[in-house]
Amino acid sequence: MELWDAYTKDGKLIPDTILHRGETIPDGLYHMACGVFVRHADGSILCMKRSTSKKTHGGMYEVSAGGAAQQGESKYDCIRRELKEETGISCDEFQELGRHVSENSRIILYNFLCTVDCEKDSVTLQEGETEGYRWMSEAEFADFANSDRMIGWQKAYYHDYMKEQGWIRDDSP
Repeated sequence: MELWDAYTKDGKLIPDTILHRGETIPDGLYHMACGVFVRHADGSILCMKRSTSKKTHGGMYEVSAGGAAQQGESKYDCIRRELKEETGISCDEFQELGRHVSENSRIILYNFLCTVDCEKDSVTLQEGETEGYRWMSEAEFADFANSDRMIGWQKAYYHDYMKEQGWIRDDSP
């Protein structure tokens, strides 16, 4: 069973309180998750194709790798692990882009950016999580970001960064 640390809404760790994946999270408690937007040194953006077996958004491309932090993990430990598990890419430098709180899911989600200079064909897939990937040019990504093909919550979470880069054509998240 996956174990998570418990946090207050403002992101403070609650010592000696453990949450269990799949169980209801008590009112006033949250668990931490992290996502990372991956850019290549040449400017292209990595998009991973979600497994068609996923309950939500199966078969769609997503702009980030990520997931829940395990008990004892910092947000940086979490994002390093998730990036490696879901893409095979190693990175130690991350820029934090934002923090979002989901009351429905009881999650505090930290979003990051990393820039890598790996071989583009070295991306690996995680069984049950991903089944393909694409490196999109900035122009291709701008078309993707302004379409209904991009997962809505990702568009909202990375909106400010994408707007800053000139990829979003309007102000609506």
